[in-house]
Amino acid sequence: MSQEVMSLKLEDLVLWTENPRDPIRADAKDQDIVDRAILDSHRKWGLPKLAKDMGKHYDFSELPTVVFQSGRPVVYDGNRRVVIGKIKKGLVNVDGIDVPGLPDFPDEIPCNVCSKTIALENVLRKHADSGSWLPLERDIFLHKHMKRDKSPFLVLEERTGIISANPKLNQRFVKEEVFRDDVLAELGLRIDGDSFHSRHTSEETAAILADIAQKVGSKAISTRNNRGDVVGVLDDSTKAILVANESKRFKDVKDGQEALASAMSLRQTRRTRPKETPIFGGTLYLESGDVNNFYRDLADLYEFYVKNKAKFSQSFPSVIRMALRLLVETAADEVDEDLANYVKSRFQSAKAMLNKDQKTTLAAQSVTETNIVPLLQMGAHNYTAASNIHQSMAMSFVIGGILTDSHGKAPSK
Repeated sequence: MSQEVMSLKLEDLVLWTENPRDPIRADAKDQDIVDRAILDSHRKWGLPKLAKDMGKHYDFSELPTVVFQSGRPVVYDGNRRVVIGKIKKGLVNVDGIDVPGLPDFPDEIPCNVCSKTIALENVLRKHADSGSWLPLERDIFLHKHMKRDKSPFLVLEERTGIISANPKLNQRFVKEEVFRDDVLAELGLRIDGDSFHSRHTSEETAAILADIAQKVGSKAISTRNNRGDVVGVLDDSTKAILVANESKRFKDVKDGQEALASAMSLRQTRRTRPKETPIFGGTLYLESGDVNNFYRDLADLYEFYVKNKAKFSQSFPSVIRMALRLLVETAADEVDEDLANYVKSRFQSAKAMLNKDQKTTLAAQSVTETNIVPLLQMGAHNYTAASNIHQSMAMSFVIGGILTDSHGKAPSK
């Protein structure tokens, strides 16, 4: 089979977990992908704009590309449109979405059914150079699906994690002008095939990369500032490392990858030294009962986690998110309200109680009255996304106010 147009039921279509726009674990369900699409933490889905652009109805001329895998029709291209259709038809659970305002969808839609090879070629042709993918996403797709050699940019990410840890580095000009061969040579770094070499120790290499990330993040290095002069704008301490090691031999960083990751973490900690904020933004004073007991247990758990982070995996924060959901469900049950109404009816008054820094944190983590319920539900559906401890903390600030409103201890007379 090359390509064939077939009408397929919307409910049978399976969203692609390896979508370069926002890949997720292979065993994720459609609900997990829809949760991420609605949350859109990295602004990659843009569902509201797409729904508006689609107009009042689904356009049959825009065919999703579908590949049958183990008898299941997997959507390789057109996932955003299919997500909107599944929401419109009630095939997934959502909150805070104006479902009647979405375009009308038929129960069946025409699809371009083809082989995996053709599907991947179509996806690459439509998206690789359109600007819808970031450089690292494009390089991962080319290597994983098109069997191309790893780009130096991808090798650097795999050996150091520097790009995923600093998303502002995931820009075309950074790939082509900051991490190009001649600049890396000036930095005492070199990428050779699948290997990453450095003249420096793991800690020194981490310091150099962290300095570059800081300069790009602050726009000291940009398409307008200090273009072509990466070394010239680095800290004096970083330049001293380069001078001290300029005659040393290159060493493969691969065997020291774990040490490099640890050194980078230490470097970042020394630069920022953030003060840990208590969960819920401070102590809550609630009426005695199950909600208060649950709140105190969760506060103690978070405090233990903060003091012993090295003992936990990076996924442990998802446990905090799950616990927040259970706490809110318990509180909602006690006042005989469904979770969505319990949270939304108190959100604005709870937000008004927060200080300026806490409100800023809410905005930075995209916690709003519209999406706080999906964020809570993500604790049950999406293990990976729920690991964002900064977002969970922002949610806890509002939840603290909501709990105080419904279960706060009456002031003593």
